Amino acid sequence: MMKTLPMPLADLKLTGPRDMPTAVLAMLDSQGMVVGWTQAARDLVGYPAHEVVGRSAAHVLPSPGHAIRITRSAGQPGAQGGGSGPVTVRHRDGRTLELSLRISTLWGPHGQFCRLVTTTGPGAVRAGAMSEPVTASLLARAPIGIAVHDPQLRCAWVNDDMECHDGIPRGRWLGRRLTEFLPAFEAEALEVVMRQVLEGDTTMHHEYRAWPPTDRRREHAFASSFFCLQGADGTPMGVCSMTVDVTGNRQARERLAILSEASTRIGSTLDVPRTGQELAELAVPLLADHVLVDLVEPVSLGVEPAPRSGMPGGRPPELRRAGLASVDRGVVKLPWAPDEVIRPAPGSPFATALTTGRSYLEAVLDTGSAPWVRHDPVQKRTIRESGVHSLMVVPVRARRAVLGLALFGRSKPRTPFTEDDLLLAEELVNRAALCLDNALQYARERTAALALQRDLLPHQVQGGAGVQVASRYVPADTDRGVGGDWFDVIKLSGARVALVVGDVVGHGINAAATMGRLRTAVRTLAELDLPPEELLSCLDDTVRRLNDEESDARDAVQTEVGATCLYAVYDATTRRCTIARAGHPPPLIVAPTGQVTTPDLPAGAPLGLGLGLVPFESVELELPEGSLLAFYSDGLVESRDHDLDVGMNRLGATLGRPGSSLEELCSQVIDALPPRSPRDDVTLLLARTHALRPAHVASWELPNEPAAVPTARRLVSGQLREWGLEPLVTRTELIVSELVTNAIRHGAGPSRLRLIRHHVLSCEVFDSHTGHPRPRRLGELDDHGRGLCLVAQLSRRWGSRPSADGKVVWAEQNLPVTALAA
Repeated sequence: MMKTLPMPLADLKLTGPRDMPTAVLAMLDSQGMVVGWTQAARDLVGYPAHEVVGRSAAHVLPSPGHAIRITRSAGQPGAQGGGSGPVTVRHRDGRTLELSLRISTLWGPHGQFCRLVTTTGPGAVRAGAMSEPVTASLLARAPIGIAVHDPQLRCAWVNDDMECHDGIPRGRWLGRRLTEFLPAFEAEALEVVMRQVLEGDTTMHHEYRAWPPTDRRREHAFASSFFCLQGADGTPMGVCSMTVDVTGNRQARERLAILSEASTRIGSTLDVPRTGQELAELAVPLLADHVLVDLVEPVSLGVEPAPRSGMPGGRPPELRRAGLASVDRGVVKLPWAPDEVIRPAPGSPFATALTTGRSYLEAVLDTGSAPWVRHDPVQKRTIRESGVHSLMVVPVRARRAVLGLALFGRSKPRTPFTEDDLLLAEELVNRAALCLDNALQYARERTAALALQRDLLPHQVQGGAGVQVASRYVPADTDRGVGGDWFDVIKLSGARVALVVGDVVGHGINAAATMGRLRTAVRTLAELDLPPEELLSCLDDTVRRLNDEESDARDAVQTEVGATCLYAVYDATTRRCTIARAGHPPPLIVAPTGQVTTPDLPAGAPLGLGLGLVPFESVELELPEGSLLAFYSDGLVESRDHDLDVGMNRLGATLGRPGSSLEELCSQVIDALPPRSPRDDVTLLLARTHALRPAHVASWELPNEPAAVPTARRLVSGQLREWGLEPLVTRTELIVSELVTNAIRHGAGPSRLRLIRHHVLSCEVFDSHTGHPRPRRLGELDDHGRGLCLVAQLSRRWGSRPSADGKVVWAEQNLPVTALAA
């Protein structure tokens, strides 16, 4: 006898009324006379029961040919008696309907038989009276169990196919109620449904699961529909039930439902371990009782593994746990790989799946005969304790590389895994593998962009004697990748320092590369000692040339490079700061008293917009010693959740707190950011200004005559001895002699000599000539032009810069160790 179980509510949601059997129209006796009529038949052709019952079926068939076929079919008993096909029937109002009918043979006591007429034409009856699975079964002539019960619910007629469903011979059905040969719970539930059909003259559906005798290995799903048969007077004369095996349809829909769920639950982030956990949580309990996801160790760290062919000697790689889910929350250890680092045993299905890339199914896990378990007593004991009796091992593959393994296990009382389960598991794992591959590609690009940006940004910033600096850079934690923010601190001649903050539009490795090019360009232009507004104009030209090159390289497809920049130069000898910006947020200035101000600074156009006709402007400010300059990117103050003023006020309030070092202030500013991760990179550069003491600067006016050269040497020698820099006297005298001589030779008026003692010794000569000196290659007989070569050899570096009334030629020397210590 077939064991039956009611359909669980959790499973009912995966199917609907479309899974129930189709509509019963009429019941014919052996002569083709209508002996039973249904409400579905009345809805279809319009005839009430008293106009049809007791008459030939030909009454509703307009053509004699159809009537003959129906009548002959009804009079031919046999296992295959009956027929199906398209039929034209006549509606009561005179119109005709095209239907597909099927006539099935039912057997009664003493060898009697009758026929049941059902319709398989979609749309033929009202909604809910027809079912897609059974309609398909009728069209395909699949086995459909049919039984007719009298008002006392005793079986009066049954077809041969009922035995295929429940294993009960036809003879045992007749004259008996369901409670006499079915389990009590299911029989009572079915009889309740049949009574409701009789009392309400309606159609009802019921679902249940069972293990049919023809397939004891797996549970089947059955769908039944119940129709009320009416006699000539319209009173109920019985209930007709039609049952069909919908296991295939149900399993297909369950798989589709799981795959649909996977599309939304797996890969919700670009985090590799999270994706593995999402796969495990989805598969439990829909597919398995226990699921483990173990990834190759490089993959768990966000690094792509080598192809399978690249594994030395075919050895399986080490794994790390990325996902774990189980119906038993108390399960801490499962039969495989309990350690943090997992080393699959050679010859095990785990190692085989890793090295070959092929899935493994062990429907019945036998710890006594499986070779890979028999030689491992610890694993054998763990498997028995876990209760896992069926196992699937599916490799996680993407682009010819094995990323890891997904292990699926079932415990009792669930049935063992089948090949269909393995196909579903492979589909789930393939979807997870695609998400993992996307996460790895994102991690690779993000890692490369971060490494590039980290290498391009200054590792340690120093402001020399003019400023004390501190900085922070926080990359955006978004799917778009790192941005193009940069900052820089550039030591200039004459105890000056350049402070730079910029932001390239866009994210990812391209933005980081563009940032590197612009940072290099700024450093090169800064070495020319251009004023801030001129430097930004040259940088704007550079960005526009980059745009032109990109357009030519990509067949005129516009991929514009855009950037903003702020450039400031602070002079420690005068405490004056000159600032210009190109579309970048203005700096904040915190006075020694704690007052926070924003300078009135022309905004300027962002770089690369082709607005070269609008010149950049700079503003010169005199700052008290100890002032704090704050340069930042828009990611620090802008947010979708609040206005720009909110971010500016938050930044100003943090910077205005007294008694904190620059490093502490940087940390406080970053900590004050909203909890949500920034959508853009955050860059912060703080600089506290210092002024050189007057005793560290010496300056003299020199006439434009040759006698000024020995005077300059004497003045320099005396000042260096006063500073305790006697070791530099000889070198400095030679440098000053050459620079003053050139000033007298090329200048038209008096010159000025200045010495600055800070982290280096700077020697500067101001003259009225605007031409900048350039060293040249000398011949053996040349007696001029050797002075600059001598200056270059005696100094650590030298150069020239424009001034308000000419130029400045300068040279720097390192201070002696004793002077640096002092």
